[in-house]
Amino acid sequence: MSFIIYPAIDMRDGKCVRLTQGDYDQETIYGDSPFDMAKQFVEEGAEWIHMVDLDGAKDGKRINDEYVLRVVNELPAKVQVGGGIRTEQDVVHYLDKGVDRVIIGSLAVTNPALVKEWLGKYGDRIAIGLDAKDGFVATHGWIETSSLRAVDLGCELAEAGAKTFIFTDIATDGMLSGPNVDAVIELAEATGAEIIASGGVSSLEDLRILQAVSGSGVTGAIVGKAIYTNKFTVKEAVEEVS
Repeated sequence: MSFIIYPAIDMRDGKCVRLTQGDYDQETIYGDSPFDMAKQFVEEGAEWIHMVDLDGAKDGKRINDEYVLRVVNELPAKVQVGGGIRTEQDVVHYLDKGVDRVIIGSLAVTNPALVKEWLGKYGDRIAIGLDAKDGFVATHGWIETSSLRAVDLGCELAEAGAKTFIFTDIATDGMLSGPNVDAVIELAEATGAEIIASGGVSSLEDLRILQAVSGSGVTGAIVGKAIYTNKFTVKEAVEEVS
C-alpha cells in the first residue's frame, strides 16, 4: 500500500493561512491564492491536495468552495475537502463537481445517524475527520470539545462503512512537534480503517516514522506548516515515501 502525502491548503477570506492549534486568533497568511499554491504542490509531485474551508468550518456553510472547484477543474490531482459541509446538498455539491472525497467533521458528533446514512450512499468518497483533544473529539473548528472518545466514535462509524479517517491531535497541530503516532496507530487498529495522520509533522523523519507503521493502516499524512515554513518541500516529502 502506498503512503500518500497530502499537502494542506487552509483557506480563510480566500487566502492560504495556517492556524496554530486551530486558534482563529493565531493566523499566519502564507499566500493570496489557494489555486497557485495547489498548482505549485502538484508541480512538485503531489497526487492529492487537502483543502479546508476554515470560514466554512466556523460558520457552518460553504464559503471558499470556488477555490476548491478551480483546483478540481484545472489541476491533475485528486482533492479532498472539509469545512462547512453540513447538509447532503453540500456533499453532493462537491462530489458532483469532481471532488474525490469530502471530509465530515463536527456532524459526525452532532448527528452520527445522518453521517451513517451518507456513508451508506456515498461510501469511500466520505472521510471522517476526527479532531481530538486529549483523546476526546473536538468540533466546530475545535472551539468545542465533546465527551466522546475519538476511538469510540471511530469504531461506531467504521461499522457503518467509514473507510477513511483523518485523525488530528490538536495538541500537535501547527506546533511542528512531531505527530502523535501512538494515537494514530490506536485508531487504525481499533477501526480497521485507513487513517491519514494530521498535525505535528515537522520533518522527513516524522514521515518515515508514520510510513513505517503503514502496516497498521496508517496510509498517509497531511502536511501543512512544515511546508510553509520551509522545513522540507512537497517534492522532498513525496520522494521520501515513494
